[in-house]
Amino acid sequence: MPYYFYIVRCSDNSLYCGMTSDLEKRINEHNSQTSKGAKYLRAKKPVKLAYSEKYNNIKTAMRREWQVKKWTKTKKEALIKGDLELLKKL
Repeated sequence: MPYYFYIVRCSDNSLYCGMTSDLEKRINEHNSQTSKGAKYLRAKKPVKLAYSEKYNNIKTAMRREWQVKKWTKTKKEALIKGDLELLKKL
């Protein structure tokens, strides 16, 4: 089963990182009125998928999520844009 690390852009332009086994379902949960979405995102809807990476196991996807969550917004934006030169500098 594949797992995904993802970044969504919130309505206030903030970024949220997460991990899931079903990317489409998780984005729908974040945008729904149910309690299955992340608490942080409840006042920041709608969210849009900005970036994702696919992994073969949950451990690797979780490790990537923890890594990127520590990054600055500038570095996350560089990842989303695919700006490898800027990523190396930050």
